[in-house]
Amino acid sequence: MKKETQIRYEYFKNRGELNDIEIQLFERAKEARENAYAPYSNFLVGCSVLLENGTIYSGNNQENAAFPSGLCAERTTLFWVAANFPAIKIKKIFIVGGHREFPEKNPPIPPCGACRQSLIEFETKQNENIDLYFSSMNEEVVKVQSIKDLLPFYFDGTFL
Repeated sequence: MKKETQIRYEYFKNRGELNDIEIQLFERAKEARENAYAPYSNFLVGCSVLLENGTIYSGNNQENAAFPSGLCAERTTLFWVAANFPAIKIKKIFIVGGHREFPEKNPPIPPCGACRQSLIEFETKQNENIDLYFSSMNEEVVKVQSIKDLLPFYFDGTFL
């Protein structure tokens, strides 16, 4: 029996097609990107998270000369939010990334595999989908309404 998996997503040509809260998340992720510590790859990523109480928090990638001791923007932000607000659900996550020298040449930057696994853990834990947006500095945006759309064959605690 053959089964097909389809990825459901929305594409926005530029941030002008986003609503007010989405634009605010884009801007916060973009600002966080500027403070990323990425002296080795020169690949800067910022992330912003909207909690169910309306608060927005942001973070960025942090590299280390001893690879793989650094941490991606998504996990930096998620782990900080979870450590400080463990009972508050995450509604939306916005990621903006791109190379320091050629930021406008990148397509929308999706989360890496390790970040996808961390993201699915949070979505599963809160038993509610998280809207995920990813973009680059050229302002093209992709939105998925669940992390499962990026990681359809996910591994979670039910396997343990």
